[in-house]
Amino acid sequence: MMIRIRSRDGLERVRIDNAQATVGQLRSAIELQLRVPTHSQTLSTNQNLLLAKTLAEITRFTDMLDHNTRISALNIGHGSVVYLAYEGERTVTGPVFNPAGSFGRKMTVDDLIAKQMRITRQENPHCELVSFDRDAANAFQNYVNETLAFAVKRGGLMYGTVSPEGKVEVDFIYEPPQQGTEENLILFRDPDEEKLVEAIALGLGMKRVGFIFSQTVSQDKKHYTMSNAEILQAVELHTESDLKEWVTAVVKLEVNEDGGADVHFEAFQMSDMCVRLFKEGWFEKDIRGEVDPKLSRMTKDVVVAGKDTREVDNDFFLVVVKIFDHQGPLSSTFPIENRNVPVPMQALKTHLDRTKSLPFVKRISDFHLLLLIARFLDVNADVPALAACVQAQATIPEGFQLLIESIASS
Repeated sequence: MMIRIRSRDGLERVRIDNAQATVGQLRSAIELQLRVPTHSQTLSTNQNLLLAKTLAEITRFTDMLDHNTRISALNIGHGSVVYLAYEGERTVTGPVFNPAGSFGRKMTVDDLIAKQMRITRQENPHCELVSFDRDAANAFQNYVNETLAFAVKRGGLMYGTVSPEGKVEVDFIYEPPQQGTEENLILFRDPDEEKLVEAIALGLGMKRVGFIFSQTVSQDKKHYTMSNAEILQAVELHTESDLKEWVTAVVKLEVNEDGGADVHFEAFQMSDMCVRLFKEGWFEKDIRGEVDPKLSRMTKDVVVAGKDTREVDNDFFLVVVKIFDHQGPLSSTFPIENRNVPVPMQALKTHLDRTKSLPFVKRISDFHLLLLIARFLDVNADVPALAACVQAQATIPEGFQLLIESIASS
């Protein structure tokens, strides 16, 4: 394996043939390959060693003082960095270049790309904040909490607006056909239904802005924010949208201080690096065997914290987004599509009867109701036009009103 040695002379490499090597054997390798006598060496895994100015300061670094300690016990492995301070002077020989490539080995394009692919945390999201319509958020969390009891996963696509400042407002959640289990969420995307959803959103002056899903109670015992499968699904949907403010929301059940359970919403963006890695095919998508769910596996080596690895902690890919709430323009009282029980046509009549004291435009100001009605309208003309009336809270044309009442009575 290759150990990186950083000293006042820069970064150099030492080859170790034995993964169970001791600190003493590492010292001997440094003497042989870098020409620094063992008696002059002070080694440490602490980079502050290179800031020490006096002998007294240097001697405080004792983590690699015992020559018999195995370097593996110090978490030193292939690609690790060890810091070296030494007395005296030496001549550092630069790398030898030849037609076969640097260091006598032919460098491939993949090698060069991997050396540049460094995974770091992204501090700031492109989305300033995300605000959820209270009714839409409650309709989603009530279902996963009271009906599904957080036993299986559930997901939805969030629609709303994005301000010039990057503020995302979620005003409705569309729940596509799906199958949820304890560990996985499979979305059975319906292109025809999604065309209706997009037409409604267009008329409402909205667009798809994110993905929301619930985690199960069985996941509560595992130490990760999002699993590798969840990361893959989230970044795939993020990449599909090409919206830089795209938000991924997680709904989970957490134990409170009194021993009870509270429903929590968390919001994130997939980092720019995560999106880039997915687009360029770095993610291992076929997850098999005993894989730690908190780690995403890469198809090639990347550099994380100075080490070459193919497993990346999922938290490196998450950028926290602040959450707010608001009362949006739509209600969420109509039965929601694609749940365990299909929405009957009788639901439309029941809803209209219950709200008959309101103006007609108010009675149909519900995305889930509009989706049911849209199945009977022209997707390119009628659906956006009807949704635009709802968006403007304008009088509904008589033709639309008669059609809706006819559908309700059928």
